[in-house]
Amino acid sequence: QMSDQQKMSKSPLIQFRGVYLPPALHPLNKTLVRDGKWKDVDSAQERRRSFLHDFCKKYNSRKQLQTHLVHLVSRIYVEDRHKVLYCEVPKAGCSNWKRVLMVLNGLATSAHNISHDDVHYGKHLRKLDSYDLKGIYTRLNTYTKTIFVRDPMERLVSAFRDKFEHPNSYYHPVFGKAIIKKYRHNANEEALKTGSGVKFKEFIQYLLDSHRPVGMDIHWEQVSKLCYPCLINYDFIGKFETLEEDANYFLQLVGAPAELKFPKFKDRHSSDERTSTEVVRQYLKELSKEERQLTYDFYYLDYLMFNYTSP
Repeated sequence: QMSDQQKMSKSPLIQFRGVYLPPALHPLNKTLVRDGKWKDVDSAQERRRSFLHDFCKKYNSRKQLQTHLVHLVSRIYVEDRHKVLYCEVPKAGCSNWKRVLMVLNGLATSAHNISHDDVHYGKHLRKLDSYDLKGIYTRLNTYTKTIFVRDPMERLVSAFRDKFEHPNSYYHPVFGKAIIKKYRHNANEEALKTGSGVKFKEFIQYLLDSHRPVGMDIHWEQVSKLCYPCLINYDFIGKFETLEEDANYFLQLVGAPAELKFPKFKDRHSSDERTSTEVVRQYLKELSKEERQLTYDFYYLDYLMFNYTSP
């Protein structure tokens, strides 16, 4: 038998192809939970874990799993002190989660005084793909892995409102211009020049187009393609709909300091109404019945994996 080191030096590329991490359902380590008030949250957690595990066992096909390991873990943030791996799903509480990871890591004393730019552009946290293969495998096998998800249609509308209904120096010129140019007939010069004012219907046309004028973006990419929940056996599945309870229970599980609580504040556009079921309904009214169905189909796997009700 070759040592791990020999295997890696002999053929590093083999390790990157066809990686298959069977989604074994390991029991959660609950030894650090300090009081009994988490019973309901824990029950919900076990149901979600079992549901995802059964789904992956039923639907997984090894033929579809030829994925590079480094790509597989490229959205996962590492917190070494408390041995946490967090897969980032944008528009599902990720900014506040990164603040919490910074506090856990000793990079900040409180989650409340870390700015949005510091969270997203400060490069304070390491991602799993920055480690060598041994470091990646060791952490995948020994750290507590968590993912936080959100109703797919709510997440989509939230991303649209954030990126296209507010001034944005990246999304308007990069995505907005391309979307308006391809999907808006008789677009005026101003719109073509700035890329501002994209309509939800135009955004959906872009999303559903197999020949998109500009690529996908993590804010509306499917969770199944961001975090690979059937390849990486996540220990904890949080939901945006129960964000605070789930997050604070998770912090207990990993032995976080007692005073650290998940922040409640809305990261940006705090005066905007939160993207709720009712808000989503208003946006979906702008689409034809066929467009609504195709948008649901686009996120079909996310609906199934995380047991969300179809809208």
